Amino acid sequence: MPIKESEDTPLMKQYFSMKAKYPDAIMLYRMGDFYETFGEDAAITAKILGITLTKRSHGSPGDVALAGFPHHALDVYLPKLVRAGQRVAICEQLEDPKLTKKLVKRGVIELVTPGVSYSEYSTDTKSNIFLAAVYFNKIEAGLTLLDLSTGEFLTTEGPHATIDKLLNSFQPKEVVYPKGQEAQFQEWFGNKFYIYPIEEWFFDREAAQDKLKKHFHVNSLKGFGIENMNCGICAAGGALNYLEITKHDMISHITSISRIDESNYVLLDKFTLRNLELLSSPYEEGKSLADIIDYTTTPMGSRTLRRWICMPLKTPEKIKERLDIVETFTQHEPERLEVELLLKSIGDLERLASKIAVGRITPREMIQLKVALSCISPLKEQCKKTNSDVLQRQTEKLDACQDLFDKIDKQINPNAPNQLNKGKVIAAGVNAELDELRELSENSKESLLRMQQRESEITGIPSLKIGFNNVFGYYIEVTKTHKDKAPETWIRKQTLVNAERYITPELKEYEDKILGAEDKILAIETELYNQLVAEAASYIKTIQNNARIIASIDTLISFAEVSLINHYNRPEVNDSDCIDIRAGRHPVIEKQLPPGEEYIANDVYLDNSKQQIIIITGPNMAGKSALLRQTALITILAQAGCFVPAESAKIGYVDKIFTRVGASDNISQGESTFMVEMNEAANILNNISDRSLVLFDELGRGTSTYDGISIAWAIVEFLHENPKYRAKTLFATHYHELNEMERTFKKIKNYNVSVKEIDNKVVFLRKLVKGGSNHSFGIQVGRMAGLPQSVIKRASEILKQLENDRDKDNQIQKHVETIASEREGMQLSFFQLEDPILMQIRDEIAGLDINSLTPLEALNKLNEIKKITGI
Repeated sequence: MPIKESEDTPLMKQYFSMKAKYPDAIMLYRMGDFYETFGEDAAITAKILGITLTKRSHGSPGDVALAGFPHHALDVYLPKLVRAGQRVAICEQLEDPKLTKKLVKRGVIELVTPGVSYSEYSTDTKSNIFLAAVYFNKIEAGLTLLDLSTGEFLTTEGPHATIDKLLNSFQPKEVVYPKGQEAQFQEWFGNKFYIYPIEEWFFDREAAQDKLKKHFHVNSLKGFGIENMNCGICAAGGALNYLEITKHDMISHITSISRIDESNYVLLDKFTLRNLELLSSPYEEGKSLADIIDYTTTPMGSRTLRRWICMPLKTPEKIKERLDIVETFTQHEPERLEVELLLKSIGDLERLASKIAVGRITPREMIQLKVALSCISPLKEQCKKTNSDVLQRQTEKLDACQDLFDKIDKQINPNAPNQLNKGKVIAAGVNAELDELRELSENSKESLLRMQQRESEITGIPSLKIGFNNVFGYYIEVTKTHKDKAPETWIRKQTLVNAERYITPELKEYEDKILGAEDKILAIETELYNQLVAEAASYIKTIQNNARIIASIDTLISFAEVSLINHYNRPEVNDSDCIDIRAGRHPVIEKQLPPGEEYIANDVYLDNSKQQIIIITGPNMAGKSALLRQTALITILAQAGCFVPAESAKIGYVDKIFTRVGASDNISQGESTFMVEMNEAANILNNISDRSLVLFDELGRGTSTYDGISIAWAIVEFLHENPKYRAKTLFATHYHELNEMERTFKKIKNYNVSVKEIDNKVVFLRKLVKGGSNHSFGIQVGRMAGLPQSVIKRASEILKQLENDRDKDNQIQKHVETIASEREGMQLSFFQLEDPILMQIRDEIAGLDINSLTPLEALNKLNEIKKITGI
């Protein structure tokens, strides 16, 4: 519904000048007590919010589409617009309409986007509202993550795959990147993020560095550990510039920038995050790992817990510290319960600090800050009672901010309203003038009653009353019966059917005094409150530090709580190359079993020298997938610092976890089930390390049997024979032919999930036992699922015929046995083949210093090797 600018009134011309600056945003245009939208904005707004779309002329010959809502409902409607993916420009009145006879000045005070807002438009307090800025070239990328609601500012750089993992772990609400690079961005990082391109010069390296140094008031970025991060600094500059262009310049709560160091964390790719259902489940009734283990008390604790399970630690010493604290809390119940009670009173300290910085902390939130600060000393005391050195080291850095607490306690009324303009925010005794004005205002009714009684007695008018209206203020009302008794000094202002209304100089003077007192009260309260907020701003960094420590303690208490409730045990995380889990359970599935049914626990042992790869066979529904997932989840929980659902677990820390689980089409990208499988498998094989944990579930079932077996065999062989990396692998499959690999490859072991067949019915024992299985029990599972009896009967007949044919001429089995026999005693090592040319190539490569090789030298060397081969 376009609007013709040529036909506009001054009001609409003003609107157009504002709208032209924000063409891709919905503009909320303040008009008195309403926010209005016009034209196409109105149509979109009305549809999203479910409000009425109307038409008005606004003095123009043509009608203008219009949709609006009361200004006080902004916190209700703004979140809906943003969650619908809209960018919203808030255009406010910049002057009091009462004080001007001209068109009211207006201006955009904030551009709200999905990733950036001062307003609390997110009802999900358990998640961060991250803005991501990505800057990339052909070799690497820089990533910055910034949460305006908490002040967190993180940056890193690395290969595109690393940045992709981080984007999927942090799940930013919005991603900005250099304009014109959308195709490249989607190729490397996918298309599931809300993205917004900004000018490339916003990412300029020198300008970004200067901007960061100026913001943090430093001469160098060395103190943050990012001075050599070219792409990382560019990304950080892009994020700060984006805050500037969206009118978010109140950022004093962004007090530091932290480096995300890949050497400290296990970074999980998007397939693993999805397949293990760490944060969410794709199923309507499904539960994620976070849902099961989150017993946190504070929103900031919940946000920390989610980050820890998406980014488990790699360092055994740091993991041990977390486990020590969890163990302390499991053994000291009284202290743990007391700390939990204190945490309930603390609330979201992190976001309170940010509200102070932007001047949007309400009086009631200021009282909440006081309550939170009052809990810090008792919290330290309770932690001290546990006699845990590591816990005391963490809590000794907590600061109760006593001076700030005292000022809030003294100056803010304990029953202060949520809004400053409601009055009675500042406590009595803080300001003498304020107390006097309040007394005058509060006693005005009594004074007016005394004046009314006095005038009634003087004039002899018993029905005389003093009233008030907005037209001419206070007045004396006399019924028509007594109007002749009104003194000549009274000034008549209004005649009613049954009464006359008068004003007097005394009444007018009193009115000015009372109304002036109310305005003065608001002015003094506002000034005193703003002074307190300004003083609180000097404590932001301390409050944020308190919030980080308290969030960690909350998360560790949550780990202790879930461990006690669900009977988890402390794992041992070390530098070995073994994963030894005894009686392990799936943490999510065990909580969703019917009452009285116990989860069947299983042992899993993997190492790099004897049992590197386990091939697991068995029928559908037997529990193969659950076994794979629980192994990864137990490892993640252990390295996050939580106890695990197992009798015991010794985890040689892993640095990468890969999963290829389930089959699905990616129709929107034109990829078949098999293509999706191959993409995920390629990602694994190209990125494994010596400490990787790899889970393959039903690989190759998206294609023909021969192709599937061939690819599965080749992948397992690659993992076993890789000369550099011995990734620990669980490989669940229906291809029983792969069991032949155990005969040839010494680090491959066959296991199966056992079942029992009774009267042609299958009973799932869900126990992992040694040895392969050669029966899938597919027809029995079909019967359990409720397939028609005729279908089951016909399937049994066909299966019997196929098995008879296979017995006569078992081509697949013969091929597999031939492949296995040919591999006996043979190593798949390129550098052990007795070929002179290959030996020469080996010597050429062995003499290279990869770290100092330039791209041009590498190409020249590759050309020399090509000449040696004669290709």
